[in-house]
Amino acid sequence: MPRPTARVLTLLELLQSGGTRTVAELADRLGVEGRTVRRYVDQLIDLDVPVESVRGRYGGYRLAPGYRLPPLMLNDDEALAVLLGLVAGRRAGLTTTEHTANETASAKIRRVLPKHIARRLDALLEALAFTDQPREFDTPDAEVLLTIADAVHHCRPVSIRYTDRDGRRSERTLHAYGIVAHAGRWYVTGKDARIDEDRTFRLDRIADARTLPGSFETPEGPGPAQRVVSAFATAEYRHEVTLRIHGTVEQIRARLPASVASLEEHEPAAGQDRATERWLRVELRAQRLDWLPAVLASLDRPFVIERPDELRDLVTALADRLASYARQA
Repeated sequence: MPRPTARVLTLLELLQSGGTRTVAELADRLGVEGRTVRRYVDQLIDLDVPVESVRGRYGGYRLAPGYRLPPLMLNDDEALAVLLGLVAGRRAGLTTTEHTANETASAKIRRVLPKHIARRLDALLEALAFTDQPREFDTPDAEVLLTIADAVHHCRPVSIRYTDRDGRRSERTLHAYGIVAHAGRWYVTGKDARIDEDRTFRLDRIADARTLPGSFETPEGPGPAQRVVSAFATAEYRHEVTLRIHGTVEQIRARLPASVASLEEHEPAAGQDRATERWLRVELRAQRLDWLPAVLASLDRPFVIERPDELRDLVTALADRLASYARQA
């Protein structure tokens, strides 16, 4: 039978999970009577754990909002989830500029784990391998990230100091619609109030962010993630490419995702299946064209190059090379 101390810690763990717990629920989970639950609550209060009593029909006990508990109580599955999340976040670049925070958080969790659980988790992390290579990303400042997130939540303008890819610095007032994690980077999308146009900014290029007075209304339409990938597909690059490809949306998107190309979809005729293959117009912008012939070949779908002529020449050259390779004994 569990000792009273073990039951008190179990009570603390139940309260940590959030919400209000009734006396009957806690008594059932702990296997004790209601008056014993109240005695355990008094013991937690004596330890300076702020347990609040909630009156009424759905009353019971809860922890005071915002209280940071000294003991972090994780079971095996929770500890595994946290550590794997830290590993995955570090490899994907989805961390803040404090790279050591990830490592110190992992170390703190391991330090308080029971030895048998720590050994099993360490064995898993040692045995774990990834098919992709870890990449180094310029990561955003934590305070900038949190300030912009708060501005998004409350629909408040935010002043940012931004450095673009050419090294030009500027100060802008942004009506931020949302924060998006894409391909290992953090982005914020919103309206640049100075030019009254939607823009997407890399968070690691924002040196400072300050919330401003006032508010704005988030426009209807695509969500932040769709706005970001659309911005990539229409960004100003050296080449503008227009194609017509015969296939389904799914076939084309498998090689040319929304972050690379915009797709002009046509409503199918009455009685026609939306998934039926048909000619679709594809537009994209690229700084270089040398990667595109191989992508078009991998689609294995009929296509027409409307522009530029340079792409047509590159596709022809690739086809000639492949034909010459195939003829070799």
